[in-house]
Amino acid sequence: MSQPGRLTIGSWDRMRTLLALRAERGELSAIERRIADFIVENPLCVRDRSSQQLANTLSVSQSSVVKFAKRLGFRGYPDMKLSISEALAREAVSQGPAVVSSDPDVARAEALSRGKAAADDETRSLNPPERLTAAVRRLADAETLFVAGDGGSGLAAQGFAAHAAALGRRCMAYSHPASLRSGLLAATSRDTLLLVCDQTDEAAWLQACREMRAAGGGVVVVTKQRSESLAGTADECLLVSAQAAAAHVADLIYESAVRQLLDDLFLRMLAIDPGAAASVAANRRRLMGDE
Repeated sequence: MSQPGRLTIGSWDRMRTLLALRAERGELSAIERRIADFIVENPLCVRDRSSQQLANTLSVSQSSVVKFAKRLGFRGYPDMKLSISEALAREAVSQGPAVVSSDPDVARAEALSRGKAAADDETRSLNPPERLTAAVRRLADAETLFVAGDGGSGLAAQGFAAHAAALGRRCMAYSHPASLRSGLLAATSRDTLLLVCDQTDEAAWLQACREMRAAGGGVVVVTKQRSESLAGTADECLLVSAQAAAAHVADLIYESAVRQLLDDLFLRMLAIDPGAAASVAANRRRLMGDE
């Protein structure tokens, strides 16, 4: 039976992503991050070593290794080691021998596709159903929906705004904090702000969230790094996972995961309104000039 808060490992890729995400968010100390990095890069070594041997390899104390395992929710190092071994074994059985194309372009494309799929899976695991339901309800009930984001997040936000508008909702899209704050001057308690933020300019976006709350409206934040300031200002904070060795690849994976999450939110909005699908179809026909 899993312990409360335990890091459940469905596959090695899942554990690797979770460890990397926790390190990125600053949830691990320097020693814990050193241990996590080694586990991520050398799972077979961990499987074959005792806690003391791992501690010697990393030049840390054995107690640090044991505490790290317990921090993740395991009963101790042997429990974590067994879980890693089982995850590697299940993955080997389910996936079979790894086949890497000799064509570097094909191999790169396949690796990107796997990275996007892993990010989608991890993003779903980071956002409990009840949190998604609460976020969707706020978005669906808004009289006016303010949608904002910049960079890759901004493009995804604009796409969501276009889909929401097709529902016949009053929807305003912004790509700069200053223009958003100007628009929020007309916000009321019946409105909601959806902020898709990768923290390129957190202070400015945070001020906009505060102003929306001051107006009595709701705030839903989608971000790739949990920020206590943003989360504290939002009614609901949804997290996006995106891990890759190269920064430019991580950006591609993040943008894909953001779009997937926003598409999911839109479809959930559609599902709770029996007449929504018909409204979208009718509005699409109008935009295409068929009516």
